[in-house]
This record gives sequence, structure tokens and C-alpha cells, in this order.
Amino acid sequence: MNFVDELSVHFLRVSESAAVVAAKTMGQGDRKLSDLKAVEAMRHELENIELAGTVVIGEGERDEAPMLYIGEEVGKMDERRSVYPRVDIAVDPLEGTNLCATGSENAISVIAASEPGGLLKAPDIYMNKIIVGPSNRGNIDINAPVEDNLKAIARGLNRDIEDLVVIVLSRDRHVELISKIRAAGARIKLITDGDLSAGITAALRGTGVHAVMGIGGAPEGVLAAAAIKCLNGDMQAKLFPFKKGDEERIKQMGIQGGFDKVYMVEDLAPGKNIVFSATGVTQGNLLKGIRFFGGGYRANSVIMTYTPTNKTTKFVENIFIDSLGTIPVTLF
Repeated sequence: MNFVDELSVHFLRVSESAAVVAAKTMGQGDRKLSDLKAVEAMRHELENIELAGTVVIGEGERDEAPMLYIGEEVGKMDERRSVYPRVDIAVDPLEGTNLCATGSENAISVIAASEPGGLLKAPDIYMNKIIVGPSNRGNIDINAPVEDNLKAIARGLNRDIEDLVVIVLSRDRHVELISKIRAAGARIKLITDGDLSAGITAALRGTGVHAVMGIGGAPEGVLAAAAIKCLNGDMQAKLFPFKKGDEERIKQMGIQGGFDKVYMVEDLAPGKNIVFSATGVTQGNLLKGIRFFGGGYRANSVIMTYTPTNKTTKFVENIFIDSLGTIPVTLF
């Protein structure tokens, strides 16, 4: 088993563990508690993996996040650490904290990794994104009018604009975008949170979603790009100034091009080897949520890998029974 395949096995356990503890807080109305539990579980699992990891996308800066902060070293901390594979790690222990706290759909737990430098160290600011599936690779232009992009996406899918479904975050900043999508004739699915999950859904066939447009988090954009690269989809993005100090912050991080630079998938996730794992916390379009029963639980995950010679996507359903451990019941 090569390192990418081995790491995918470990990461399945990491995302699943975070999802299970987060799911136990579902509907309790405390999003900070839900997030904390997921972070603790994810970090604990990472401590058992023989890798020398550095968090490049995490819960925030060190003074804002006690664990899984940007720059934190993770993995097994023993005398052999110097010989363990070095990787950059991106995490979102609970994407959709509000979704979990309210028991709403599409909360997931996510982790991704690549070789050092393989994932953009994105600042925790906003990012304008457009994400599509494999049929529309090379057809999108984030600087083009909304209608032009929708026409191109429709052509790539051999259908009319009226047949398209576009996911957009329900935010005041998207009033104009929503108006333009509707004017072009496409249908819209508004979501309250979770544009990372939405981006993956847009890149998968058979989900009934054809694109994601709009402004969300930059860290989530990098995680989405890692998945999109594995899925052979396409994505373009631009950092978006939203509050005072954002411009200075990206300069301090050494990011060139400011807010005019267009980021392609290869800019956001340039790694030659990528592993991505996501587990459903609450019921969703992409993954089923954690389902508890007496003495165990059922979990749904997706594992993606990318290497110079191969791309894989596997959906995994695990049943855990206290007396038997984990039983994989579906792998395809």
C-alpha cells in the first residue's frame, strides 16, 4: 500500500471520529460546543498517525484557536517523527457549526492533506468562487458576466439554462448575484451554510446540482479545490475584501496579486498527491449523517485521492458496534 492509500485509511478514521462526537451534540443549540468536540476528536486521532503534519488550513490563528490552529504540528510526536512523511494538512472539523447546532442538513467533518506546499495557505477571509463538474472543465470565467457563465455551463452539459440548478449561500451580499441568476433563467438552491459540501456536490454527477456561485470562506475554498482536483471538476476563485485590514493581511502572508488575482484549481491545490476525507454529521445531499443505535452508530464518508497517475473517489459506509468494532458494509 502506498502512502496516499495508507493515509486515506487513516483520514477516514479521523473525519469519522470528529463527525461522531459532533453528531452527539446535534440540535443542542451550542455551535461552539459542537465545533470544540469535533476539533478535540480530530486532533486526538491525528496524534496516532505516523506523519509529520503541519496545519495550513485550520480553526484560525494560534491566539484564536487552542487546537488545530494554523501552523500547529500534528501527527505522532515520538522519537521517530523526523523520519515520518511530511505533509500539509487542511481541516474543517465541523463545516456547518450552525447546521449541527440546529439539526439542519449538510454538516460534515473534513480533512485533506498534500505534500508541503501542496495546499494554498489561504488567509481566513472571504473568497468569491465558481465551481462546476468535469463536463465544464475550462468553460468558466469568474470575471465574465453571470449569464455568460451559465450559458457556458449549460452548453457543457448539453442542456438549457432553465435546466440548471445553482447553489448560492443565502446572504445579503448575494442579492445582486441571485437576481442575475434568476434573470438568466437558471434555478437556485439557497443554503444557509456549508458551501464546501455544496461545492463537492456540484462536481459529482447525479446530484442535481450543476454549479456553485458566490462568496464564502477562503479556507473552505482551498478544501473544496482539493476535492475538485480529485473529482476532475473545475473551479475559479478570487479573494474578496470584506472587512478593514483584509488587504494588509494578505500582504503579510506573502500572497501576490491582491484581490484581482484569479485562482485556478492548480493554484489552490497544486499538490502532486492529495488525500481528502469527509464524513456526514447531519443528513445531507452529499452524505448521510451519523445514525446512532443501541451500542453503536452508522457513518457515511467519501474518500478521494489524487496522484500523478490516478484519481479515486470511494463512498464508504461503516457500522460500528461496541462488541465488534467497525464493520465496513459498503465500498464503491
